[in-house]
Amino acid sequence: MTLSSSEPRRRSIAVALAWCGVICPGIHKFYLGQPGWGVVYLLLGMTPLRPIPHIACALEGAWLLGRPPEFFGAEAAKSAPPAKPAPPIDPKQMNALGVALRELDRLRQEGLISEAEFEQKRRQLLDQVG
Repeated sequence: MTLSSSEPRRRSIAVALAWCGVICPGIHKFYLGQPGWGVVYLLLGMTPLRPIPHIACALEGAWLLGRPPEFFGAEAAKSAPPAKPAPPIDPKQMNALGVALRELDRLRQEGLISEAEFEQKRRQLLDQVG
């Protein structure tokens, strides 16, 4: 049994909600992405069979403590596709970038462009490379 949502859940929250189910049964099922079971627990809590879902919630809280991280969706979060490595930069392009940045800095130091203009142009140059 695994979660239907791709977003990982926190074990501590699931256990706390299950143990709170002693008062209001089934709320942990909603958190775990099992709303059908949550409704069943809530409805059973309003019948003469009232103690059954309360006891089940307490037992499930203990059971959830022993579940592996994959049960809570942690594996899905860890197995995200790896980032693509950056393509190698051409040395000639890198030299040209260095020359352009030095020229830009010279213009800033001489007061021909403002600090904001320098930063804007610098970012534009760096964005062209990466």
